[in-house]
Amino acid sequence: MPIDPMLYETQFFGFTPQTCMLRIYIAFQDYLFEVMVAVEKVILKKAGALSAVQVRGSTEAFLRFMKQRFDRLFVKMERALLRLVLSVPPTVLLPEDRSHERHPQSREDFRLLQQDVERLQGRYKAELGARRALLAELEVQKAVRAQLRKTLRWLDGLGDAHGPPGLGEMMSLLIQHSGRLRSITEDVAQKSSGGGME
Repeated sequence: MPIDPMLYETQFFGFTPQTCMLRIYIAFQDYLFEVMVAVEKVILKKAGALSAVQVRGSTEAFLRFMKQRFDRLFVKMERALLRLVLSVPPTVLLPEDRSHERHPQSREDFRLLQQDVERLQGRYKAELGARRALLAELEVQKAVRAQLRKTLRWLDGLGDAHGPPGLGEMMSLLIQHSGRLRSITEDVAQKSSGGGME
């Protein structure tokens, strides 16, 4: 026979009904043992002709008999208490479940909600990936701009290092570096037109 976990009852009462029954059983059993010890003492006082060993043997046999009867009765009592007292009727709702009563949803509604959640999670992951890509692109643009500034500073310093250049010399320098500047500028423009992060 499968054991009913009685999850709703546990949530309702704040304890498991099976644990409650176990504690009641242990309390009754402890009380039975205490009574048998007291009865044994009384018998020893009143029956002086009997030895302590005889009395102990008799009380242990009687205790076994009582415990067997008690266990059988307790099984019946446990079934009745779990079914009648410690069970929550289907009409009773916990306060946190009242919203389900006011706003019932079918399995189809739940399935649609799950699909919406999955769709939104997919969009979130896509936006997160796009954000990461844009951040990486921004880092590349920063590196390209830094390289462009370095090249421009180098060109500015080139004229200072060789004195004032002549027109022919300046033209040859410009021709040498124009290709390089054009590619760097086109790269920066291309990456800038892709959109930046705010």
